[in-house]
Amino acid sequence: MKRFLALLLAVVMVFALVGCAGDEPAQEPTEEPTETPVEDMVVGFIFVGPIGDGGWTYAHDLGRLYLEEQLGVKTLYKESVPETQEVESEIRNMIDQGATAIFATSFGYMDHVEKMSKEFPDVAFFHCSGYKTTDNMANYFGRMYEARYLSGIAAALKTETNKLGYVAAFDIPEVIRGINAFTLGAQSVNPDVEVEVVWTYTWYDPATEKEAAIALLDGGADIIAQHQDTTGPQQAAEERGVFSIGYNTDMSAMAPGAYITAPVWNWGPYYVEQVQAVIDGTFESHAYWGEMADGIIALAPLTENAAEGTADAVAAAEAKLVDKSLVVFAGPIYNQEGEVAVEEGQSLTDGEMLEMNWFVQGVKGEISE
Repeated sequence: MKRFLALLLAVVMVFALVGCAGDEPAQEPTEEPTETPVEDMVVGFIFVGPIGDGGWTYAHDLGRLYLEEQLGVKTLYKESVPETQEVESEIRNMIDQGATAIFATSFGYMDHVEKMSKEFPDVAFFHCSGYKTTDNMANYFGRMYEARYLSGIAAALKTETNKLGYVAAFDIPEVIRGINAFTLGAQSVNPDVEVEVVWTYTWYDPATEKEAAIALLDGGADIIAQHQDTTGPQQAAEERGVFSIGYNTDMSAMAPGAYITAPVWNWGPYYVEQVQAVIDGTFESHAYWGEMADGIIALAPLTENAAEGTADAVAAAEAKLVDKSLVVFAGPIYNQEGEVAVEEGQSLTDGEMLEMNWFVQGVKGEISE
């Protein structure tokens, strides 16, 4: 009997212990971020033009080289990749070579990068200038319209005809936004200026870009600005003995007699920050739109071709952009038809700027529907 009671007591104690344990919340295993040794890190870059274009791709390649220098990672790059399914082939090729982070640097790559990000969920993707994200795909760009505004000031203080020419690639919001900001900056110091736009429908074609600039000069423009990837428009201005505003990089060496300044990119710090996050296992998808205060964009140093007083005017406007007392797209702003597009006391939201499909008053040009 005693033996039976002892056995029964033991069974009760076991159930009691099991019951107590069951009252505690289940402990989920903690998953630590997966780190990648720097020596094993491979980063791919897909470029829409050649690294020697002196403009857009050259600026991105400077960022790639800065990344190598700062972190010691291995990088791969492919030049002149068209905005077609060829992007997907290049992504697969880079992943086969060990890439675990890939930067695709042209607007037209967006849908292809989105597709590949879903096929390769363990790779970190970064798409430049677009608007889509996925769980492992970020988009990144800078508020270049701020530097465009400053370059408009420099152009308007130099013109003698009040006609500024603008060689532009595609009529997409990014480019339209820049043209409008350039025009507003110019009008802030010279309300009489007009900006005439010629579309080339190419990012990279030095000859076509140059021809477009010549057409604008033939129409009476005495300053050429651009949203193009090469120095073709700068060379046209140089040959005609007029003046120019570059883009992407300091183009002074390409057109020393014409070039005044340029809105420029500084991609390196962003590349270092994001690749370090991938190495640390802390990368998260995001939409980054850096501003002048971040250093991702800037206005290149003015040359001696700038008009007297330009440095002071630009410096004053830049300080206001940085401290937010100047907002580029704050009303009142009128469209081409003279209608109020932004009311006084209002300013465009990021969403409205990202979808911009209209020109401000003072721009001569058409936007396709």
